[in-house]
Amino acid sequence: MPLWFEDFAAMGPDDELVSPARTVTEADIVSFAAWTGDYNPVHTDAVAAAAGRFGERIAHGVLGVAFCLGLISRTGAFEGSAVALLGIDGWTFRAPVRIGDTVHTRVRVVGTRLTSRGDAGVVQRLFTLVNQEGVVTQEGRMDVMVKTRP
Repeated sequence: MPLWFEDFAAMGPDDELVSPARTVTEADIVSFAAWTGDYNPVHTDAVAAAAGRFGERIAHGVLGVAFCLGLISRTGAFEGSAVALLGIDGWTFRAPVRIGDTVHTRVRVVGTRLTSRGDAGVVQRLFTLVNQEGVVTQEGRMDVMVKTRP
Protein backbone atom coordinates (compact mmCIF):
# COMPACT_ATOMS: atom_id res chain seq x y z
CA MET A 1 0.00 0.00 0.00
CA PRO A 2 1.62 3.27 -1.04
CA LEU A 3 2.01 6.33 1.10
CA TRP A 4 0.75 9.61 -0.37
CA PHE A 5 2.11 13.14 -0.08
CA GLU A 6 -0.11 13.82 2.93
CA ASP A 7 1.33 10.78 4.73
CA PHE A 8 4.89 11.96 4.18
CA ALA A 9 4.02 15.53 5.17
CA ALA A 10 2.65 14.22 8.49
CA MET A 11 5.86 12.36 9.38
CA GLY A 12 7.89 13.68 12.27
CA PRO A 13 11.67 14.00 12.51
CA ASP A 14 11.96 10.64 14.25
CA ASP A 15 9.77 8.72 11.78
CA GLU A 16 11.77 6.43 9.57
CA LEU A 17 11.10 3.92 6.80
CA VAL A 18 13.34 0.85 7.09
CA SER A 19 13.79 -1.55 4.21
CA PRO A 20 14.32 -5.27 4.26
CA ALA A 21 17.96 -6.32 3.93
CA ARG A 22 19.82 -7.99 1.08
CA THR A 23 23.24 -9.55 0.79
CA VAL A 24 25.60 -8.09 -1.81
CA THR A 25 26.93 -10.76 -4.15
CA GLU A 26 29.78 -11.03 -6.59
CA ALA A 27 27.12 -11.37 -9.30
CA ASP A 28 25.70 -7.95 -8.33
CA ILE A 29 29.07 -6.31 -8.88
CA VAL A 30 29.91 -8.19 -12.08
CA SER A 31 26.46 -7.43 -13.53
CA PHE A 32 26.71 -3.75 -12.62
CA ALA A 33 30.15 -3.55 -14.24
CA ALA A 34 28.70 -5.04 -17.42
CA TRP A 35 25.69 -2.70 -17.44
CA THR A 36 27.77 0.43 -16.91
CA GLY A 37 31.03 -0.51 -18.60
CA ASP A 38 32.89 0.37 -15.38
CA TYR A 39 35.45 -2.41 -15.06
CA ASN A 40 37.71 -0.60 -12.60
CA PRO A 41 39.98 -3.23 -11.00
CA VAL A 42 38.85 -2.25 -7.50
CA HIS A 43 35.51 -3.82 -8.48
CA THR A 44 36.43 -6.54 -10.95
CA ASP A 45 40.01 -7.75 -10.42
CA ALA A 46 40.40 -9.88 -7.28
CA VAL A 47 44.21 -9.87 -7.43
CA ALA A 48 44.59 -6.13 -7.97
CA ALA A 49 41.91 -5.32 -5.39
CA ALA A 50 43.59 -7.58 -2.81
CA ALA A 51 46.72 -5.44 -3.11
CA GLY A 52 44.74 -2.19 -2.91
CA ARG A 53 43.37 0.04 -0.17
CA PHE A 54 40.40 -2.19 0.74
CA GLY A 55 42.12 -5.58 0.48
CA GLU A 56 39.33 -7.02 -1.67
CA ARG A 57 36.85 -6.10 -4.38
CA ILE A 58 34.16 -3.64 -3.39
CA ALA A 59 30.87 -2.57 -4.92
CA HIS A 60 30.70 0.44 -7.20
CA GLY A 61 29.59 3.52 -5.29
CA VAL A 62 26.63 4.10 -7.58
CA LEU A 63 25.57 0.49 -7.09
CA GLY A 64 24.98 1.41 -3.45
CA VAL A 65 22.73 4.25 -4.57
CA ALA A 66 20.81 1.75 -6.71
CA PHE A 67 20.54 -0.62 -3.73
CA CYS A 68 18.96 2.21 -1.72
CA LEU A 69 16.27 2.78 -4.33
CA GLY A 70 15.61 -0.92 -4.83
CA LEU A 71 15.48 -1.70 -1.14
CA ILE A 72 13.10 1.13 -0.25
CA SER A 73 10.81 0.06 -3.10
CA ARG A 74 10.43 -3.27 -1.29
CA THR A 75 8.58 -1.43 1.51
CA GLY A 76 5.81 -0.46 -0.93
CA ALA A 77 5.79 3.09 0.43
CA PHE A 78 6.35 4.70 -2.97
CA GLU A 79 4.82 2.05 -5.25
CA GLY A 80 2.00 3.73 -7.14
CA SER A 81 2.42 7.14 -5.53
CA ALA A 82 5.86 8.24 -6.78
CA VAL A 83 5.79 10.40 -9.90
CA ALA A 84 9.48 11.11 -10.51
CA LEU A 85 12.88 11.11 -8.84
CA LEU A 86 13.87 14.79 -8.80
CA GLY A 87 17.50 14.66 -7.80
CA ILE A 88 20.29 13.35 -5.65
CA ASP A 89 22.04 15.84 -3.41
CA GLY A 90 24.93 15.73 -0.99
CA TRP A 91 25.57 12.02 -1.46
CA THR A 92 28.56 10.75 0.50
CA PHE A 93 30.37 7.45 0.44
CA ARG A 94 31.47 6.74 4.01
CA ALA A 95 32.61 3.10 3.92
CA PRO A 96 33.00 0.43 1.24
CA VAL A 97 30.23 -2.02 0.44
CA ARG A 98 31.87 -5.44 0.23
CA ILE A 99 30.86 -8.75 -1.31
CA GLY A 100 28.99 -10.59 1.43
CA ASP A 101 27.76 -7.45 3.22
CA THR A 102 24.09 -7.47 4.11
CA VAL A 103 22.70 -3.97 3.68
CA HIS A 104 19.44 -2.21 4.34
CA THR A 105 18.34 1.38 3.91
CA ARG A 106 16.68 3.85 6.23
CA VAL A 107 14.75 6.85 4.95
CA ARG A 108 13.72 9.94 6.88
CA VAL A 109 11.57 12.73 5.45
CA VAL A 110 13.39 16.02 5.98
CA GLY A 111 11.00 18.32 4.13
CA THR A 112 7.84 18.47 2.04
CA ARG A 113 6.10 21.02 -0.16
CA LEU A 114 2.99 20.88 -2.29
CA THR A 115 3.47 21.57 -6.01
CA SER A 116 1.75 24.57 -7.61
CA ARG A 117 -0.73 22.25 -9.37
CA GLY A 118 -1.71 20.78 -6.00
CA ASP A 119 -2.00 17.20 -7.24
CA ALA A 120 1.46 16.18 -6.00
CA GLY A 121 4.17 17.27 -3.65
CA VAL A 122 7.93 17.15 -3.30
CA VAL A 123 9.27 14.89 -0.56
CA GLN A 124 12.84 15.52 0.51
CA ARG A 125 14.25 12.19 1.75
CA LEU A 126 17.48 11.45 3.58
CA PHE A 127 18.68 7.95 2.66
CA THR A 128 21.17 5.96 4.73
CA LEU A 129 22.65 2.65 3.53
CA VAL A 130 23.74 0.54 6.50
CA ASN A 131 25.64 -2.75 6.61
CA GLN A 132 25.22 -5.73 8.94
CA GLU A 133 27.55 -4.18 11.53
CA GLY A 134 25.51 -0.98 11.72
CA VAL A 135 28.12 0.96 9.73
CA VAL A 136 26.72 3.73 7.54
CA THR A 137 28.24 3.09 4.12
CA GLN A 138 26.47 5.82 2.15
CA GLU A 139 24.00 8.61 2.74
CA GLY A 140 22.44 11.59 1.06
CA ARG A 141 19.25 13.19 -0.14
CA MET A 142 17.02 11.88 -2.90
CA ASP A 143 13.99 14.03 -3.51
CA VAL A 144 10.91 12.60 -5.16
CA MET A 145 7.60 13.91 -6.43
CA VAL A 146 4.67 12.01 -4.90
CA LYS A 147 0.97 12.12 -5.74
CA THR A 148 -1.54 13.49 -3.26
CA ARG A 149 -4.15 11.09 -1.92
CA PRO A 150 -6.75 10.24 -4.61
